[in-house]
Amino acid sequence: MPIFVDGKNFKGMSINFVPNNIPEKTIERLSEYRRTLLNELAKGVTHLYSHNLANIHGITAVQVRRDLMLIGFSSDTKRGYDARVLVDFIGNILDSEQVMNIAVIGMGHIGHAVTQHFTGKRSKLKITMAFDVDPDKVGRKSAGVPVYHIDDFVTKVRENNVKITLLSLPTSVAPSMLRPIVEAGIKGVLNFTSTPLNFPEGIYVEDYDIITLLEKVAYFVKECEAVRK
Repeated sequence: MPIFVDGKNFKGMSINFVPNNIPEKTIERLSEYRRTLLNELAKGVTHLYSHNLANIHGITAVQVRRDLMLIGFSSDTKRGYDARVLVDFIGNILDSEQVMNIAVIGMGHIGHAVTQHFTGKRSKLKITMAFDVDPDKVGRKSAGVPVYHIDDFVTKVRENNVKITLLSLPTSVAPSMLRPIVEAGIKGVLNFTSTPLNFPEGIYVEDYDIITLLEKVAYFVKECEAVRK
């Protein structure tokens, strides 16, 4: 008998109860798995084993299987995971039913690059507007996204049901956006600045600090070199 989850047919798959408390690292890996699966489908690959995904992502096959079992997915076929079915299944876990709108604050090099790169990549996530104070940017479009003055942030966000904002403005200015973001009803923040921002409960924040990440990479390079000596 075909199995349906939210109207989607997952025939031949074993579907179990999906918990709501999926670890953050698992959520990250699921997104990475989906991106890999889409790339492989574009190459004509229809099935992958856990060790195939593991090799691509530099983890163990056990970790891949554990992640997929955690969301209630397992394959009944000896051909490995059906890439298309798994893409849809992961989408059922990660994506909201309705399109979630995103606003970018700060259209400098990072803001423009992220907007240009991300636009059209996911059907359930859409960058719908951007904000800046530069008169040469306000009133124009960047990668097809309209740029408004930051003074209009709260009004525009409320009018367009924006739930997520991406902060790519100067670090010194970032704290000034705390109150407008709360007032606008934003529920998620991706912070590209190097300043940790303390939002009230109910707003999920992900900090993306390039300096910290580079120092992390440098640390492991140093450790690897020390082991070789």
